[in-house]
Amino acid sequence: MTTLAPDGILLGFARALRAAGLPVTADRESTYLLAVATVGMSDRAATYWAGRATLCSGPEDIERYDQVFTGWFGGEERGLTSVPPERTRPQVWLDSDEGAAGRPTEDPDDEVLKVAASAVEVLRHRDVTTLTAAEKQLLAATIDTLRPRAPLRRGTRRLPSRRGEVDPHRTLRAQLKHLGEPTDLAWRRRHTRPRRVVLLIDVSGSMSPYADVLLRVAHRYLRSGAPAEVFTVGTRLTRVTRALRQRDPDRALHDAGQAVPDWSGGTRLGETLGAFITRWGRRGVARGAVVVVCSDGWERGDASTLGEQMRHLAQLAHRVVWLNPHRGKAGYQPIQQGIVAALPYVDHFVAGHSLGAYLELLEVLARA
Repeated sequence: MTTLAPDGILLGFARALRAAGLPVTADRESTYLLAVATVGMSDRAATYWAGRATLCSGPEDIERYDQVFTGWFGGEERGLTSVPPERTRPQVWLDSDEGAAGRPTEDPDDEVLKVAASAVEVLRHRDVTTLTAAEKQLLAATIDTLRPRAPLRRGTRRLPSRRGEVDPHRTLRAQLKHLGEPTDLAWRRRHTRPRRVVLLIDVSGSMSPYADVLLRVAHRYLRSGAPAEVFTVGTRLTRVTRALRQRDPDRALHDAGQAVPDWSGGTRLGETLGAFITRWGRRGVARGAVVVVCSDGWERGDASTLGEQMRHLAQLAHRVVWLNPHRGKAGYQPIQQGIVAALPYVDHFVAGHSLGAYLELLEVLARA
């Protein structure tokens, strides 16, 4: 029997849709696998329409589905014919043993879908520094489909609403229009507005293997429309927000890399944090913001300086998040001088070595 291996592609696509915000459940994934097994994965149009029929819950999902489909399978998905190919009767086997009872073993025309862990699911737990070139492309495509949510803050202004607190001024004006006769009460409530997120990404030599992926996550966050600022830190402080606002992620990362003069250099977090607070933080960038420091904590300068600057940063910011690539690795202990000095002023200490860690970071930011 010829054993095909499309399960990683199909399940990875389904879960990329889930990461992009579509309500793709396990039942829909199973239905999608059966649908593709029926129409045949060799027909690209049939694969497209099988997924659109089983993974989309409504018309509002179609645009995002098309974007993820194009990024995953390549090419243009719009305009594909909806004429289904000739139907077959394939069998889907859920076990992985080649000699399972009852399974045909000699017919080379049978389509076999071995439902296993998808490629994207595997990437969720793999350290990004161990990925192959093809896996890094898959990781980049997955990150480009994410839809980060900005944290919210309560505004100072009160706006008309259907519930909340009574608006005496609008209620009184409405009564005056009716010559003093009682009218319905007018209500108001404080509106919410997105809170700024500031990303400080360490580009020193020890962090350079992770810096590219972190900049790609930062690019996706900026492209989501959330208010954000991105800086690189090492021996110097560099603002790369403008470079990362470009639509094309590869071009954005290239221009950001060209703007950073200290890539793969040393680490002076205390000094660069001090420069950030003096030039940007106190002027409003960090005030009330969620500040994310992406660093492994290997400080070559004075650790007490880093601790002092982290104290100032915690006083300015709404929340301080520290992302450390080694945080999620087995046996890691936060014993580096920089980490020890910074942790008392950190609200969230999170990992930053894998796709799953970056998804967790986005959730932490959304709830901050």
